Amino acid sequence: MANKTYKIGVVGNRDAILPFQMIGFQTFPVSEPQQATNTLRHLAMNDFGIIYLTEDIAAEIPETIRYYDSQVTPAVILIPTHKGNTGLALQRLQDNVDKAVGQNIL
Repeated sequence: MANKTYKIGVVGNRDAILPFQMIGFQTFPVSEPQQATNTLRHLAMNDFGIIYLTEDIAAEIPETIRYYDSQVTPAVILIPTHKGNTGLALQRLQDNVDKAVGQNIL
């Protein structure tokens, strides 16, 4: 039985995700919340196991993020944009650690 191979994608505003394209990740520029939701859905159905998503876009689609948090794959990981960090990614990390460990160890 062969192991399934998953792909890695990066979704967000074009300027923020361009560097990921240069290191070989597949990038998917989006500018509208519905476009981001549709892109995540498409990637999830096409064997993307990890999806990096810019914080600014994630802030606009909290329901979609919550949905993918309840799924095994893909793992949606928030990243800051070229404009800086909003703290959303760190808060998600803290929430996940709290859920896994039962307390904030960060």
